Amino acid sequence: MIKINLLNSVTERQGGAVVAVDKTISSASSRLLLMSVVVAVLLAAVIGWDVISTQMAKAEAERQLDEQKQIAAELETVMNEQKELEGKIANIDARIEAIKKLRGSQAGPSAVLDAMRERISMVPGLYLESIEQSGDSIIVKGNSPDESQVTQFGRSLEFSNGLFSNMNIETVRAEVANNNLPQKANADGETPKVELVNFTIKCAYTPSKAPSPDGANPTTAAAPGAAKPATQPQVAKN
Repeated sequence: MIKINLLNSVTERQGGAVVAVDKTISSASSRLLLMSVVVAVLLAAVIGWDVISTQMAKAEAERQLDEQKQIAAELETVMNEQKELEGKIANIDARIEAIKKLRGSQAGPSAVLDAMRERISMVPGLYLESIEQSGDSIIVKGNSPDESQVTQFGRSLEFSNGLFSNMNIETVRAEVANNNLPQKANADGETPKVELVNFTIKCAYTPSKAPSPDGANPTTAAAPGAAKPATQPQVAKN
């Protein structure tokens, strides 16, 4: 009977193949070729990854650039709207200021009369002859039997929180006939006369310091039992 060892034959065949491969790789040209292939594969992989990553970074940068451009456009729109709104606000403020000036100029004579009436009521026996307004300047003329009353009236104008300023008072004493009493001549045949103090007050008038129409003037208050002026002064506005 014939016995065959198959294990040894397979081992020998495998050992022969390994030896053949070792011999093939052990040659310098084979090793160089194998290393070149490996390097080429790695280089191709690195280049491919670099190209892909560069394209991805470029796409991300373009996307961010588009977002920044959109934000810049929106910001420019907002700034233009803000400038337009500021222009409208400035226009409204200018109109409000013009309306205030117009109201102040329209209410000028009546405001002057009201302010004068309040102060005249505080000084019994003081009479006004005329009030002349020229721009921001006012000239008040009148008379009083007592010079202290003129001084009191000037103080009431001076202490008015800036409504009247730059006060200048001129007084002249004069003798006039008293028409309210029966005229009787004295021993010398002269008619008795009354001494009056004629005054002229020049001052500056600031309408913006005037009180509101619905509020009382905080700088003046009518004295209890104060006398009223005998005549209503007329305002002459140049």
